[in-house]
Amino acid sequence: MIRLFAALAIPDDIAEHLAARQSGVPEARWRPAESLHITLRFFGDIPENQAEDVASDLSRVVGAPLTLTLNGVGAFGAGADIDAIWAGVDQSPALDILAGRCEAAARRAGLKPDTRVYKPHVTLAYLRRPDPGRVAAWIQANSLLKSPAFTVGWFGLYSSWPTSEGTRYELELVYPLR
Repeated sequence: MIRLFAALAIPDDIAEHLAARQSGVPEARWRPAESLHITLRFFGDIPENQAEDVASDLSRVVGAPLTLTLNGVGAFGAGADIDAIWAGVDQSPALDILAGRCEAAARRAGLKPDTRVYKPHVTLAYLRRPDPGRVAAWIQANSLLKSPAFTVGWFGLYSSWPTSEGTRYELELVYPLR
């Protein structure tokens, strides 16, 4: 079994800007700058042969380079059950279409549909039973986050590996956007 997802990498300058905001919530497991990304489709733990099908089907995904902007911050969950802090992504029909094409590739590879509404974001930290007041204060202090526009010319297939310091991501394949 291998855990896979398709994602857009965040450019280094934008990632460093985000990393500079990663403090103020003691319970947070902040993601390193090189791990920051916008998930297009999480495939989960799948058998190796199905992973090959996913990789092949993703090669059929077409799309033009995307210009995106990060805007605002928030959290998933509520109260002591908040489990992630994120930076939002401005609405982009082209991004929604690309995510939909990655979903279609997953279905062609035999995976079950992802029934969640697609909400593009960059996960900045994972949390376990945080102080909701500290999370709220962090969100308020960073609510005006707005990145410069940036262009991405490819998406990747990433694997996810647990380590003692947290999850490590490896770029497995690159798919150009033309």
